[in-house]
Amino acid sequence: MALSTWNLFYSKFDPIAFEIFFLKIHWYGICYVVALVVALFIAQYFLKHHKSYFGIDAKMLDSYFVWSEVGVILGARIGYVTIYGNGLSWDIFNPFDLDGNFVGIAGFSYHGGVIGFVFASVMFCFYKKQPIFSYLDLATLCIPLAYVFGRIGNFLNQELYGRIIDIDSKLTWIGILVDGHLRYPSQLFEAFFEGIVVFIIMLSVRRFCKKRGQLACVYGIAYALARFFCEYFREADAHMGYYAFNLSMGQILSVVMFVSCVLLLIAISRNASHYQHKEEQVCKK
Repeated sequence: MALSTWNLFYSKFDPIAFEIFFLKIHWYGICYVVALVVALFIAQYFLKHHKSYFGIDAKMLDSYFVWSEVGVILGARIGYVTIYGNGLSWDIFNPFDLDGNFVGIAGFSYHGGVIGFVFASVMFCFYKKQPIFSYLDLATLCIPLAYVFGRIGNFLNQELYGRIIDIDSKLTWIGILVDGHLRYPSQLFEAFFEGIVVFIIMLSVRRFCKKRGQLACVYGIAYALARFFCEYFREADAHMGYYAFNLSMGQILSVVMFVSCVLLLIAISRNASHYQHKEEQVCKK
């Protein structure tokens, strides 16, 4: 079977963009920075054009952005070493190997990042006396498109490979050659379905989500469904494999996320006036 230039992409692409002295700057890192900038830009756009919908003071956004990003990074890293790695240790944020070489920090869990983000959001809103659901709603409009760059970064960094494509499949043209096997570019599938498609869904349902917190729940549900689907094209971590019903850990966590968001959406829809009153009380204190 003749391989195309696309199939051989990894053999011709260097994940390192450039070097500054002894520091190797990877395309993944650049994509992550772009993701942060995109998220902030989108948040500023929606807050400027739909301020009455969110009820957030624009001056608070920059502060919240810092809090949430710290929460995401800590949660994603701790979540990865806890769920997929060998457990917590003091050097999980150490970018140097045993020989003192700079190797960067690899391994972040999306679901861990979500937990860290929610925790940071709760702490911020409690400390600043802000309405938590308003911030979560705004954030979930920003995350999807920023997420696209994160997954593109995974692809360029040659990590989180897809499952092996059957040699007799008609989809071999889409595969990327990895260790002698054609694999699905699952990172790009995730960028499209979990990023672009979810963003379109969020824009479509925003006008129907009149109560604070509903939009955030819809995002959780949409992402969980998209992630569950995309996991069928993504190779499970070698040291974890698959579990009951041949589900990966990513799919199991997505099920938990889906159920949690559905229950929260039901609770918010039934007790919207109660949550609204509570948020107003917190903001007035």
